[in-house]
Amino acid sequence: MEHRNHTPHQSFSYTYSPSREDELLKIRKKYTADETEAKWARLQALDASVTGRAQLVALIIGILSALVLGLGMCCVLVWGTNTAMIILGVFVGLIGIIGIAVAYPVYLSIMRRRRDRVAPEILRLTEELMNK
Repeated sequence: MEHRNHTPHQSFSYTYSPSREDELLKIRKKYTADETEAKWARLQALDASVTGRAQLVALIIGILSALVLGLGMCCVLVWGTNTAMIILGVFVGLIGIIGIAVAYPVYLSIMRRRRDRVAPEILRLTEELMNK
């Protein structure tokens, strides 16, 4: 604890820093985690992996499809000086709309498959953690 008088108004400043022993114990704990903590960390990682991959794939599909839709709109609205460009723009835009519509079902499908794959391990870990 540190006390300083900077002005005649008696300001107070407090600075805390943990002792070396506290820091050593914190570092040691990271490398000597007990079995329960390791299981808990594994459970959290498995749970996060279920949605992580599905979100990434769905976002990529959705973003690319939105860009394709935008390209189709540009074909119609900006470059649509002739009928062929307008028709091309409509078809490109429809492909983008279909891609956007497919993104969520793809997300659900990937998540369902991943959940089915990791469910036995998650159930085993939760059972072990609940019995401790």
